[in-house]
Amino acid sequence: MCAAISVAGPAAATTPTVLYASPTGSGSTCSLSAPCSLDGAKGKVETLTSGMAADIDVYLRGGTYRLSQALSLGPADSGQNGHKVAWIGYPGEVPVLSGAAQVTGFSLFDSAKNIYRAAVPVGTQSRQLFVNGVRAQRARGPLNPSGLTLSGSSFTTADPSYASFTNASSVEIVNNNAWKQMRCPLASITTPSGGGSSLNVDPACFTDNNTSVPNRGFPFNGAGLPKLTTISYLENAYQLLDTPGEFYLDTAAGLLYYAPRSGENLSTADVELPTTETLLNVSGTPGHLTPVNDTDAYLTYTGSWSYSGGRNLGDLYNDVHSAAVNGDSVSYTFTGTGIDVLSETNSDEGGFDVYVDGTKTQSLSAAGSSRLAQQVVASVSGLTKGRHTVKLVKTGGTSMLLDGFTVVPDTITPAHDITFQGLTFAYSTWMLPSTAGYIDNQAAVLWDPSNNNAPVRIPAAVQVHRGSNITFTGDEIAHTGGTGIDLADGTQNSTITAGYIHDTSGGGVSVGEVDDYYLTDTGRMTTGDTVSQNWIDHVGQDYSDAVGIWAGYTRTLTISHNDIGHTPYSGMSVGWGWGYASPCSMQSAQGLRTCAHGTIYAGGNQILNNHVHDVMNVLHDGGPIYTNGGQGNGGGTSQPPGAGGGSTTSVLAGNLVEVGNHTNVMLYQDEGSSYWNTHDNVIRINPLYWIGMWTPTIHDINVHDNYSDSATNSIHGTDVTFNQATIVSGGAWPTAAQAVIAAAGPDAAHQPLTGRIDDDSTAISYTGAWTANGNRGVGDYDDAVHATGTNGDTASLTFTGTGISVIGEKNTDQGQVEVFLDGASKGLIDTSATTRQAQAVVYRTSGLSAGSHTIQFVKRSGTWATLDGFEVTSVANDTAPSITYTGSSWISSANRGLGDYQNDVHATTANGDSATITFTGTGISLVTETNSDEGTTVVALDGAPQGTVNAFSTTRQAQQTVYTVSGLPIGRHALTLTKTGGSWLVVDRFDVR
Repeated sequence: MCAAISVAGPAAATTPTVLYASPTGSGSTCSLSAPCSLDGAKGKVETLTSGMAADIDVYLRGGTYRLSQALSLGPADSGQNGHKVAWIGYPGEVPVLSGAAQVTGFSLFDSAKNIYRAAVPVGTQSRQLFVNGVRAQRARGPLNPSGLTLSGSSFTTADPSYASFTNASSVEIVNNNAWKQMRCPLASITTPSGGGSSLNVDPACFTDNNTSVPNRGFPFNGAGLPKLTTISYLENAYQLLDTPGEFYLDTAAGLLYYAPRSGENLSTADVELPTTETLLNVSGTPGHLTPVNDTDAYLTYTGSWSYSGGRNLGDLYNDVHSAAVNGDSVSYTFTGTGIDVLSETNSDEGGFDVYVDGTKTQSLSAAGSSRLAQQVVASVSGLTKGRHTVKLVKTGGTSMLLDGFTVVPDTITPAHDITFQGLTFAYSTWMLPSTAGYIDNQAAVLWDPSNNNAPVRIPAAVQVHRGSNITFTGDEIAHTGGTGIDLADGTQNSTITAGYIHDTSGGGVSVGEVDDYYLTDTGRMTTGDTVSQNWIDHVGQDYSDAVGIWAGYTRTLTISHNDIGHTPYSGMSVGWGWGYASPCSMQSAQGLRTCAHGTIYAGGNQILNNHVHDVMNVLHDGGPIYTNGGQGNGGGTSQPPGAGGGSTTSVLAGNLVEVGNHTNVMLYQDEGSSYWNTHDNVIRINPLYWIGMWTPTIHDINVHDNYSDSATNSIHGTDVTFNQATIVSGGAWPTAAQAVIAAAGPDAAHQPLTGRIDDDSTAISYTGAWTANGNRGVGDYDDAVHATGTNGDTASLTFTGTGISVIGEKNTDQGQVEVFLDGASKGLIDTSATTRQAQAVVYRTSGLSAGSHTIQFVKRSGTWATLDGFEVTSVANDTAPSITYTGSSWISSANRGLGDYQNDVHATTANGDSATITFTGTGISLVTETNSDEGTTVVALDGAPQGTVNAFSTTRQAQQTVYTVSGLPIGRHALTLTKTGGSWLVVDRFDVR
């Protein structure tokens, strides 16, 4: 090795306390040689947090930690005295926190249908199954089955085959309708007197999804409709198990049935059956806070109180109690540390006194210039935890109203200062829909009929309640039965960065709540959180109304540089409340006969530099980026939102949105959206409106300096400053728009080296009249393609590598294409075929010099030319930001003049130092120097040991392949090299296929 410059980071002030855990650990000290179990490590952390003088790092060794219940962390497990507790994946290893049981012992059950069966414990419940990491489909019937007619609460048909279904009460009907998915279990399947079958829907579920759809109005929803009227498909009957990759779980009998896909060998396959709902639960106190309505049985009214229901003025549960005589009072006894009083402010309201445990503590007034519903007119805090009584006594004004109380049951003590780094959370389920159905509102926010139609959200595999400074970085969340990760219940200043969140039944990331809009206590608000540099895709695999990133009521939330793709509904949904925060004049202009108007604390949020693509694949009436409800009052900067004039304008800027599928609006600023600054976004390949605001309750939005390939828009808001986008045709984006495209999505440090460039990658430049479609169901990579019907249209990619393939489609409607490589034509290629061939290799070349090349794909004839992407043998230099070097001894040596790729290398002398590269593809090679001072290196792929390689040679030889692997399943992988011998470990470049 030649001399080189070593750049060291700042010295740590203290040395962290280091603990170790392993899936089989039982050590009492959590050392590297005697690691603890997860519970043991948690217990050890709790003994160390008191009086912390240094960080605590808990390293999780690789392997699967099977959880029968969530790893639960709270204030006692939190960092103290300015220090953090960090749970970290051991370098080069993959710790997986799993909620699944591994299923073995399959035997052939039905040879005609190729169905296998295995025993599981009787009573096992799950709605998901994964085979070799691939999601299986619950046995499902055909899409939109014919011949079924709704009759009462039953679907009837002349087809008698349904009557043969076993375990009828486990069968579900699913209806995807507009923006909602609705599910109900069947009560029974019977044979009508005239023959055929009658699918009898569970009565309670049918009521909630059809005859009495919950419709609480602002601020909970905009409209109850649509309702369940048809069947999109049936699910979960053994008799529907007719397609490879489908499964059926007979819970009562303890039997799992599965039809393997081609190439799956169930004697060796990893079959995972999730049985746990939550894998990680980080919770402070108090938990979720729900207001108590004015009709609660524990309230005592004294005097001339009257009850008013059905006012339609925005009251909690649409009702209030009111008193007209001074001296009238209401008392409420509660257990907790504080309480909020919810009432109306208005010109006819007046003064009242507040008594706590018999002592007068405040004299307040609910007078206001105009009606505002659900206002916190009094708040009591700091009580000793226990039983207390609050009493309100009318002292002035025409009326005193009571709408409800919100009890704070415990002191506000967040779980805090905890980091989770390099961990995988995988395999969870969620069983509520099996019994209660799926009573949808919108965007995976549901109604709970068992709790007075309170709003609920799909639970997450990784759940944070009442957190502060909780950090997730470089984690993977996958194969979930619910949402991926949720920052809930007033979680503050917490981050989700550099994550890979995919294959979820519900949404990807959720932040905030839908029922804490009224808060004035900043300590209980969801504020200051960040969701950034994440890859989020294939969410909503079971619940089609789920979105990639969802946020309810939040303040100063930053959503930036994320890649969100391949979703069934919207890519991103931010805000809640519809027109609740909009003035009554705007509600009247919308045609609303009454005004449900109050305030919300949301504001100051930022949606920046995201790439959102191939969304709305199943449902309708959403978009790549969707906003809902107000963003505060848009005032100055001196005060916080909700405090009388704080700056609350939110920003939607620098985003690239493309391929909307079943939507008419790409930037969809829906009902009540207000105080947005929407600028410098690029909108392309959109169906109709590049931006839409359909009603007057949408207001005070400034739209400027955007770029679109369609001029069509729909602007019907109030006080909207609208500047038409720069309209671009043929893909000739101006320099400023190209900068937005280049900056959208995760930055270079968070992009895995890739061998597969999907057709909607920002690296591909399209010129001409290209369209794009998702959810075609014909075998496309990621189920989406770009296509053009115009001869001469082009798609170009500049790449660094040694080989490339063009992936397209062959079919009867395809014709000739021409491929150019570095400006030279490779001739015409015929892509016509008698039958469709998805992911067909149209052109392939290899053996190029390791450097930068440009390939161009040009349509020449035929009805269509289709591009599904490129397969590149990519080359990454040792300086690539996608490589992580771990250890203090790494140096970078440039200009060595020894034949290195790009004349530089990274190297280390310390055994145990490692280098990790994340890549997307099917194979990778390490190309580096061999020499007499090189030695042994342990290789790990996706956390699994791959043995040892030796770079020793008697003389120096540059750019030698010392390790290679191929034939991996296409997807994301991680390769780690750890030095174990010799004087040096040298890294020169990686080649990915």
